[in-house]
Amino acid sequence: MTPAQLRTSVTSDPKPPVGLAREAQSLWFIKKGDWEAAHNIAQDIETPIGSWLHALLHLIEGDLGNARYWFIEAGRPVKKPSQIDELWDEIAEEVLN
Repeated sequence: MTPAQLRTSVTSDPKPPVGLAREAQSLWFIKKGDWEAAHNIAQDIETPIGSWLHALLHLIEGDLGNARYWFIEAGRPVKKPSQIDELWDEIAEEVLN
């Protein structure tokens, strides 16, 4: 699946496609606007990608201090709220390739 296909699924499907990795499921729920579901999934991913997802979620939430912590944990540059969509695309590219 490509990031574009995942984005399309968000608008056309009531649930994430079967067989998606947890990281992609979290991204799907982020795009769907279900912060809680996305966060619940990301919390259980104890990898740098999980931390990166966590950073994105707290950026969306507006908790910039917490987001910064998770960017550092992920070993990724800190992003600004204006970069949320770009960051989603960046994470999706890495997760889906």
